[in-house]
Amino acid sequence: MPTPASATPFATKPARAAYIGRRLAELYPAPPIPLDHKDAYTLLVAVLLSAQCTDKRVNLQTPGLFARADNPRDMVKLTVADIDSHVRPCGLAPRKARAIHRLSEILLEKHGGEVPRTFEELEALPGVGHKTASVVMSQAFGYAAFPVDTHIHRLAQRWRLTKRGASVERVEADLKKLFPESEWNPLHLRIIFYGREHCTARGCDGHTCEICRTVNGPGKA
Repeated sequence: MPTPASATPFATKPARAAYIGRRLAELYPAPPIPLDHKDAYTLLVAVLLSAQCTDKRVNLQTPGLFARADNPRDMVKLTVADIDSHVRPCGLAPRKARAIHRLSEILLEKHGGEVPRTFEELEALPGVGHKTASVVMSQAFGYAAFPVDTHIHRLAQRWRLTKRGASVERVEADLKKLFPESEWNPLHLRIIFYGREHCTARGCDGHTCEICRTVNGPGKA
């Protein structure tokens, strides 16, 4: 007689979350920050550039930009066209270049040249949304946050930690409820690395990679 779904080890979200958290910690005990940077400002610029662009591509472009301007004072001395020329391969270059130039001006005008340490102030900057602010708050300042990128959005649904078709905001709220706050910062990086290396958009159907097979069971033959 088949085992009822309710009796399986991973029938509940908390059970799945507990296993996923443990397994990801084993696979990625000390996950590195994917975007190359040296301080909060260079991280902010790099995260802004990563919108609709890979971290790998951003890391190829930022050395040239940061060689000319790795702080807001030097950045505002460049023209928007100068910045654009360095970041063009990242996509959406004109908009991103304008945002980088203007946010650098605002940092000098309102924040003494420093990157602010609150979500409200960060999200008030041009080109900075909640996800970018969350990355900066967690990776630059150690504030507990759970930035949701495309990998996390996809895997949270595959692992049934949130509803299918859930918004980014809903995914973030659901994950924060399932995992202890002390794990948010390393965990969001672990999920990103696992999504890139094992549970890719096309390489896994929700039953292929190790974690999917474990928490969802094998797919139909």
